[in-house]
Amino acid sequence: CGFPLTINDPLLAKILNHLTQKDKTITYFETHAGRGLYDLQSPEALKTGEAAAGIMQVNINDCDPTYREILQIVKEENGHSAYPGSPKIAQMLLRSYDKMHFSELHPQEFKALESNFKKDKRVQCYFKDGFDLALSLCSSSLKRGMILIDPSYEIKTEYFEIPKKIAQIHKKWNVGVMILWYPILPSGAHHAMIDTLKAANYPKVSHDEIIFKTGLDNHRLIGSGLFIINAPFMNDAN
Repeated sequence: CGFPLTINDPLLAKILNHLTQKDKTITYFETHAGRGLYDLQSPEALKTGEAAAGIMQVNINDCDPTYREILQIVKEENGHSAYPGSPKIAQMLLRSYDKMHFSELHPQEFKALESNFKKDKRVQCYFKDGFDLALSLCSSSLKRGMILIDPSYEIKTEYFEIPKKIAQIHKKWNVGVMILWYPILPSGAHHAMIDTLKAANYPKVSHDEIIFKTGLDNHRLIGSGLFIINAPFMNDAN
């Protein structure tokens, strides 16, 4: 859900704001959408402590203007403890003629996702594997768009499978912006995955990592990273 992050959601808002400057339809995908809108005072958020250690430590006045405005609107409409997940950020920035496809396999999260976006005709929610969804819908006919890949990484094999999935999606949709979020753990489990992605020589790659000042002991999370293919701020030609 992104509670401990300080680079994922603000950068997503910045990229979407950039893409919407052109009057062309955008198709937006999320492979692991979550519920899209969170309550930082919910039992789940309080139990893990992720929100307290992450997003609640962020000074809203220090945020990118686009992201700051989103946070303010979400809190005004849903209460002070409300926090927008990436699907909500996309919903607020994309236009009436854009399309959004959100995939989520956790039953409870999917139910909440459907409820949160059921009134928006631009959005389609799927109780389906996100990579399978992307492979079924992505094609060369989509000229402009983005896919956000934000797995839980609870299954160790994900680090090995993700580069394969990205290669398959990119082969079908080589102009789409692809954003991969990953956790940085003391084990360094992400290194092989990133090395494989770098070796693929994708176009317009941007790779950034951040190490948290205070890790979350119960999650062993010490930082996070983003690997972007077709980064729009690198000589955008789409």
